[in-house]
Amino acid sequence: MSLAYATEKQVAIAAVRRACHLTSSVFNNLVTNETLTKGDKSPVTVGDYAAQAVISSVLWHAFPKDPIVGEEDAAELREESGSAMRDRIVALANEALAEEITLGDNVDWGIGPGQEKTTEQLLDAIDRGNYPGGRTGRMWTIDPIDGTKGFLRGEQYAVCLSLIVDAQVQLGVIGCPNLLIDPAEPELGRGVIFVAVKGHGAEQIRLSGANPTPLRIPDFAQEELSFLESVEAAHSSHSFNDRVSALLSIARRPVRMDSQAKYGCLARGEGAAYLRMPTGVGYREKIWDHAPGAVLVEEAGGIVTDSRGLPLDFGLGRTLGENFGVIAAGLGTHARVLQAVQQAGNEQENGKT
Repeated sequence: MSLAYATEKQVAIAAVRRACHLTSSVFNNLVTNETLTKGDKSPVTVGDYAAQAVISSVLWHAFPKDPIVGEEDAAELREESGSAMRDRIVALANEALAEEITLGDNVDWGIGPGQEKTTEQLLDAIDRGNYPGGRTGRMWTIDPIDGTKGFLRGEQYAVCLSLIVDAQVQLGVIGCPNLLIDPAEPELGRGVIFVAVKGHGAEQIRLSGANPTPLRIPDFAQEELSFLESVEAAHSSHSFNDRVSALLSIARRPVRMDSQAKYGCLARGEGAAYLRMPTGVGYREKIWDHAPGAVLVEEAGGIVTDSRGLPLDFGLGRTLGENFGVIAAGLGTHARVLQAVQQAGNEQENGKT
């Protein structure tokens, strides 16, 4: 392949596919006592840790010098009190790593039959995600289960991976096991992977790896506008979005779903814009929550900015810095939405004075 980042693309797809199989297996066999609670009170399952272990392990075998910005660390799992959960995570991760080799896979990436890892190797793989980020060099971002509440409800969640080089997202891969392959043909089933390489377009493939389909955001007429937004009001201000809708005279109800699956749906034309406006002062978006989706939308012909109209900055560390919200939309829609967002923001500010 002559495509830029061709090997990275294949490695990322292979890692995300195995992590998707793992998370689906965890959900199908979910037991209540396999759920932890993070400091932010969002549910985290063994799937989170096991999926990060799998992805990080594959990346280490393929690109051992590349640092990783990951969501999880293995501190709790190294304690004696975490032994039962640790054993379950190790079993799940090894089951995923040892799956049969399929199209695009390579045994040199530490995958395939007989490629099981030791407990210590997998815990180290999880901890490899402690890189602080920065403006220069290569780094990967992993969100092993983006949308944990959607995951636990059996609804939308995503396994997300990106490659950032010198603060620019070059590659994004988003696996959505519960998303319909084609909403117009539900009989085709569920399970897709969205893939984008900067400068080389965006595509959707089935979770099986088959039927690559190029993605292009369509132009939406005013009466066709609708928003994609988070299910949880704690993640994005629904009331603010409602005001933006009113300013744009949008009659359609918003499509609410968890995770970066929203970016994928936007890239294939299900909704005209994705809004994620802050609900409180001081909240900082994590780079792994938006890096894969941002490059996907941009490569599908869209624009992703904050509410000031500025590009998202992935060179500030593990977060996007001061939170000014996220607006993603097609080329012909973004300017209209941005103007309405800024007007709603001004109204909100004036109401406080």
